[in-house]
Amino acid sequence: MTTRDGRRAPGTLEAEVMALLWDRGEPLTTTEVHAALGAELAYNTVQTILIRLHEKKAVERRKVGRGHAYWPVQDAATAAASRMQAALSGLPDRRAVLLQFAASLDESDAEQLRQLLEEARRS
Repeated sequence: MTTRDGRRAPGTLEAEVMALLWDRGEPLTTTEVHAALGAELAYNTVQTILIRLHEKKAVERRKVGRGHAYWPVQDAATAAASRMQAALSGLPDRRAVLLQFAASLDESDAEQLRQLLEEARRS
């Protein structure tokens, strides 16, 4: 997703980096992330994104040579659930938000959610 001036929307590059780290399932160096994302990005841009993700505690890192290898703190599903909880947090009308979300689901996702809620209710 890009803005009118051709730039990436805020958070898009961080999301791409996280998706790559989740997909690979192993620690990656800045060089490996840079190579996987494509040459149109500057190496320093990728390095900055990884540092910011580390500062936000979304990734861990360890020293590898002169740089670092990075990996996600949470799996993709846990991170998505955390974002959903954060989106609901502090809203005055959570019911309205949940209603809009439920209405936006396709039938198979809605059925899956019904089954999960029933399982949670039983346990």
